[in-house]
Amino acid sequence: MISVAKAQYMRITPNKVRMVLGLIRGKNVNDAFNILTFTKKRAASILHEILTSAVANAKNKEEDVDANTLFISRIYANEGPSSKRFLPRAMGRATEIIKRTSHITIELDKKISPGKTAEPESKAEQGHKKERET
Repeated sequence: MISVAKAQYMRITPNKVRMVLGLIRGKNVNDAFNILTFTKKRAASILHEILTSAVANAKNKEEDVDANTLFISRIYANEGPSSKRFLPRAMGRATEIIKRTSHITIELDKKISPGKTAEPESKAEQGHKKERET
């Protein structure tokens, strides 16, 4: 994980945010920006701001980070607190209106080039490979 950006108490339901999250999950940052720019949902503009913040956090944390090498490793929307309001109805009744909020989190990571391994091998494992090859 290179950087994280969170937005809490956003006044949009988590289900509406999750519809747009599915479009950009696991994508390259540049592809995600293009998708969010042309998506006609209110959640898209909110996610665009959070993704911009995550990229800025990555550049602030490590100066040599290139936006082309970043991808969205984790992205999720959890429920925040709901505020409850009442609407007057006929015959003295009232119906409850629930105004939901969301906590949205985006985590970015670097793509590893195919030639490199994630962890260096120990000397013992390298010795076993040489024995098997001969």
